Amino acid sequence: MSDDTQQAPPGLADDELATLDAHWRAANYLSVGQIYLMANPLLTEPLRPEHVKPRLLGHWGTSPGLNLVHTHLNRVVKARDLDALCIWGPGHGGPAVLANSWLEGSYSETYPDVTRDAQGMARLFKQFSFPGGVPSHVAPETPGSIHEGGELGYSLSHAYGAAFDHPGLLVACVIGDGEAETGPLAASWHSNKFLDPVNDGAVLPILHLNGYKIANPTVLARLPEAELDELLRGYGHDPVHVTGDEPAAVHRAMAHAMDTCLDRIAAIQRAAREDGAGDRPRWPMIVLRTPKGWTGPAEVDGLPVENTWRAHQVPLAAVRTNPEHLRQLEQWLRSYRPEELFDERGAPRPAVLAAVPEGPRRLGATPFANGGLLLRELPLPPLEKYAVEVERPGSGMHEPTRVLGDLLADVMAATADRRDFRLVGPDETASNRLQAVYGASGKAWQEQTLAVDENLDRHGRVMEILSEHTCQGWLEGYLLTGRHGLFSCYEAFVHIVDSMVNQHVKWLRVTRRLPWRAPIASLNYLLTSHVWRQDHNGFSHQDPGFVDHILNKSPEAVRVYLPPDANTLLSVADHALRSKDYVNVVVAGKQPCFDWLTMDQARVHCARGAGIWDWAGTEDGTREPDVVLACAGDVPTQEVLAAAQLIRRHLPELAVRVVNVVDIARLLPSEEHPHGMSDFEYDGLFTADKPVIFAYHGYPWLIHRLAYRRSGHAHLHVRGYKEIGTTTTPFDMVVGNDMDRYRLVMDVIDRVPGLAVRAAAVRQRMEDTRLRHHEWIREHGVDLPEVADWTWEG
Repeated sequence: MSDDTQQAPPGLADDELATLDAHWRAANYLSVGQIYLMANPLLTEPLRPEHVKPRLLGHWGTSPGLNLVHTHLNRVVKARDLDALCIWGPGHGGPAVLANSWLEGSYSETYPDVTRDAQGMARLFKQFSFPGGVPSHVAPETPGSIHEGGELGYSLSHAYGAAFDHPGLLVACVIGDGEAETGPLAASWHSNKFLDPVNDGAVLPILHLNGYKIANPTVLARLPEAELDELLRGYGHDPVHVTGDEPAAVHRAMAHAMDTCLDRIAAIQRAAREDGAGDRPRWPMIVLRTPKGWTGPAEVDGLPVENTWRAHQVPLAAVRTNPEHLRQLEQWLRSYRPEELFDERGAPRPAVLAAVPEGPRRLGATPFANGGLLLRELPLPPLEKYAVEVERPGSGMHEPTRVLGDLLADVMAATADRRDFRLVGPDETASNRLQAVYGASGKAWQEQTLAVDENLDRHGRVMEILSEHTCQGWLEGYLLTGRHGLFSCYEAFVHIVDSMVNQHVKWLRVTRRLPWRAPIASLNYLLTSHVWRQDHNGFSHQDPGFVDHILNKSPEAVRVYLPPDANTLLSVADHALRSKDYVNVVVAGKQPCFDWLTMDQARVHCARGAGIWDWAGTEDGTREPDVVLACAGDVPTQEVLAAAQLIRRHLPELAVRVVNVVDIARLLPSEEHPHGMSDFEYDGLFTADKPVIFAYHGYPWLIHRLAYRRSGHAHLHVRGYKEIGTTTTPFDMVVGNDMDRYRLVMDVIDRVPGLAVRAAAVRQRMEDTRLRHHEWIREHGVDLPEVADWTWEG
């Protein structure tokens, strides 16, 4: 044992120790019951095989440690009258969190059919990992949770996101030692360099070392304590160790550790808030080292189980068929002395609940874990203040994200007092042209500041760290606890959080079916520095596939927008920032871009999601178009309009329709996505039998996949990024991927019946221009003058 555990700290009286131990034993009993039992919950009769579930699913190994943490959090929350939230990081810790929620009563309040008595206990047990029941991990269905426990690595960044701008909140975060091996968790230790002790709450990391993963020891648990201490101190923490396997000693040590850490946190906050202390504090944390599967079977079938990897899931696997396993299970359950913990009706006895807080102080009832209850509407200003003047289409140029930056700056300023909006990104705010926000808030930073530094602010709400995982985790935790935000990222590198957004979308999908979960602000991505304008950084920075990834997810929760200019970006951003319970992906350029639509036109076009730009085409309304030129994205839009202009000049008799798509989900059938078009709408827009040449921002097969069931799909030809990239000129990027204006004109000639012979000379001229382009850029290093100086003639 460590010195902290060997000391018998004062202040924990024997009767308080007894109540803490009773609560812990009750939670352990309920955890085991959920894994195994479907009847006989109080063991009022000898255990029989039919009382046991036919399929045993769940994880015991981490549960006793989580129950210990929950028990001791109850004590300090009640004693100190704290607002608290706990993030349960260890994978599949569901039995413990559900058990504690049921004990404190929050589970029965949320699910009235799972009453706090024998009948409700039986329901609690049977529903766990059972068809039609609840998952084995901490999930949206779990009261008090904001963290999906299925995938590991995000608990600590979620905890810090929850603490930002909640100055009165304590966020405890239990980190499993298996989880601690992941890259996202390793990076998130640095979040303490961004935690403002004046305006933010406190995070109390609790590193739970039970020694094993599914089949292997864990790295941190095998480090010598001195080396582990050096690591954690290097991360900026002041660790307090609790080590042991004798319950009374561990209870005393854990109570002492909790009190020590909370006293230190209070002192840090008091020094910053009252005395003006400015140095980055060394925040306390707890290192809890207890056996895996503590209090479970020591041996099964002659093999050690407790304190080994064999305790990870279901220690007794053949209870229905092996009488010895059945005997051991009953012995294990009765070792907690349930008759002391629950009365004859099955309700927890008063001693079990003596340290449990009341009302919203309970961890399962805290409103901070149901952030929609705390959410306020974002004060968004009128868009007219930021709209760019458009006398006619293409008459001017702006950098769309720079225009958006002015709007975000005012949102940041309008939330200065309420502090419920943050902008996160991996060191790219200025690169993405959003630096106007610095006029309203600097960049959060608690480390030393040098004279050369700019825009660093101990109280800032712009968050930059070169870890997309940490940015994502911060923002998720922030949104899930009732605030608003935006994640700005280079398009190619947002893929780093593919798996994290998976989990968030799944969370949103489930919560939409839980009436007690209030809607939260949407998770908004601004993806810029995109594939077509990464010509300077080259192939490694060119990947538009995040959109494909998102559109594979639950249709009711995902939205993808490709605004073609500054005003449409403003309209889309306004919609996304007002929305709830979505993941909104907005792809927009940061380079100078033609202005196509006025603000009023942009609003209408974005609300429609896809529409005809009649000013760009040549159809006169007297007959169907000969061809449809469609586009989605800023660069594809410019190439389509340039192609339409070439056709107007060289093939004036051709009736061309130009369609711009802002909302990609509009291409889906209406029965597959809420934003989808009916077949009637789709055919009216794109025609049922005319060639459609579609210039798309990303991988072309996505458009085919979205539209494959449409009657006109056989006539659909999509141009987009086909994984051809390098360091080159902007126009060479589109030429290399066959999405340039000249190629699009050639596509029209190839696909409109009768044009192949009649317009052969025009096609040859387009091909010759492409060849001349290749020679020109290799000699001059810049695009052809007719491309670089192109304007829309109108």
